[in-house]
Amino acid sequence: MRKTDTKATPVNTIKLSLPSLSVNEGIARTVMAAFCAYLGPTATDIADIKCAVSEAVTNCIVHAYKNTVGTIYITAEAFSNSTVRITIRDKGCGIADVKQARVPLFTTDGENERSGLGFTVMESFMDRLYVRSKPGKGTVVTMIKRLGNTDAE
Repeated sequence: MRKTDTKATPVNTIKLSLPSLSVNEGIARTVMAAFCAYLGPTATDIADIKCAVSEAVTNCIVHAYKNTVGTIYITAEAFSNSTVRITIRDKGCGIADVKQARVPLFTTDGENERSGLGFTVMESFMDRLYVRSKPGKGTVVTMIKRLGNTDAE
C-alpha cells in the first residue's frame, strides 16, 4: 500500500484565491497541474489532478455560491515523498449532510439535471478525499495524491 498521508512539513506551498466565476475553473486546474509538475507526475497524474480540481472548484461555483460570486481559496502543498495535498475551501452555503452528498448520483440541483458525481469523481482520481462542511459557513475539500511511478514501493 502506498503511503499518502502527509504528516511531514511541506517542501513547497502555493496559495491562490479566485472569484467563483466559471472562467476561473480552468485557471485553477492549470495552476495546480503546473505546481505539481516538478514532483515527477505521470501524464495520468496530471490529468487526474486537473479533473479533481475542476470538480471541486465547479462545486464552489455552482453550489456554494449559487447565484452570487464569492471567493474560492486553494492551497497546494508538495511533500518530499512526491505527494501533493490540495485543499479547496469556500465560505458559501455549506453542505447539510456530507455523507449523503458523497453518495453517487445524489444532487440537490434536480431542476438543472446535474449528475451528482462531483465527489465520486474526485475520490476516484485522488488517493484520499476529505470533506468537511458546516451549513452557512462553507466547505473544505482536501485531496491527497502520490505522484509518479510508485509501482516499486
